[in-house]
Amino acid sequence: MYYCGIDVAKRGHVVSVIDDTGKVLNHGVPISNDRIGFQQLADLLEPYRGGIRIGLEATGHYWLALYDYLCHLEYDLAVINPLQVKAFRKMDIRKRKTDRLDSVAISEFMRFANPGSTPADLPVIIQLKELTRFRFHLVQQIGDCKRKIISILDRVFPEYEQLFSNVFLVSSRQLLHHAVTADEFAAFDLNELAQILHTASRHRLGIDKAREIHLKASQSVGVSFLTDAIHTEIQCLLQLIELLEQQSSQVDAKVEQLMNSIPHHIITIPGIGQVTGAMLLAEIGNINRFSALEQLVAYAGIDASVFKTGQFEGDEAHMSKRGSHYLRYALWQASTASLLHNPELKQYYDKKRAEGKQHGVAMGAVCHKLLSRIFVIMKEQRPYVTH
Repeated sequence: MYYCGIDVAKRGHVVSVIDDTGKVLNHGVPISNDRIGFQQLADLLEPYRGGIRIGLEATGHYWLALYDYLCHLEYDLAVINPLQVKAFRKMDIRKRKTDRLDSVAISEFMRFANPGSTPADLPVIIQLKELTRFRFHLVQQIGDCKRKIISILDRVFPEYEQLFSNVFLVSSRQLLHHAVTADEFAAFDLNELAQILHTASRHRLGIDKAREIHLKASQSVGVSFLTDAIHTEIQCLLQLIELLEQQSSQVDAKVEQLMNSIPHHIITIPGIGQVTGAMLLAEIGNINRFSALEQLVAYAGIDASVFKTGQFEGDEAHMSKRGSHYLRYALWQASTASLLHNPELKQYYDKKRAEGKQHGVAMGAVCHKLLSRIFVIMKEQRPYVTH
């Protein structure tokens, strides 16, 4: 059996091959990160075909092209977290570090640790990570636009926010396309305003709401001289929100399509839908990277931080927030939805609140319990069963 280690970098990679006794057969062969270099790698590996395992360090995004190339050549691949190799390298008491030595260290890691082969659905998982992270930023932009609109309304019609349970309901958005400032609403024809509300709200609102808006507008203390500038600003922001929401829906459709193409059980947990489930799967990746739940908890950054110095030890636990903030975001979203759709977790949340825990602390506990369930079903590759 032979073991190949590839130290990955932006411009080029370094390759080493050892046998099952640890003897170095190819020591730190440099290859360029292009087709010529990839062909050189294929020629180097060809004599070992059928009896070699390749360890590829997942450095940034620079390993993706090489991974794709070696997959097409049908080699046995293991994508390795650089932190694992770093920990393994610490066994070398001489504290040496070069690209050549790193590639040998990866080969040795493959020989001793014998990590499992990277799952065949990794390309789909990577696509899900790409899309869910892109969607996360779309949602952030939508939130930014909405906060800007609220800030604008606070200046020109501060009473407007009291008129609707949500400023961004369809009926409210439709109104803001026609008028923004208090003066504009006060000058609006009452019947026309009622008709816009009637149509946009699907007949739920009408003349009574129009009169309420008129009254608030006529009594408003909003600034009037900003009308021209603010009207343009609001229209641009509303159009941008609509575009971002449309793009978010397109991403959701693609995520659902990809989720349907791979085996998984994560959405069998009540409260976890396709998009949130996709983000959880993508951010966790290969569950076999985590030998214990505590490791996954730490990776998500929901483990408790400890503050202790001398004889003093803090008595308030806070999330360490050291791990993947994308995973933590998805976990929080799933936990929030679980309070509506998962009676067991809702009961657990209520229990923590009854013990005097604040909302954030209780939600942290729910996140931990939910992650433990995700860990089990991903490890055992089975659907979630309600107890």
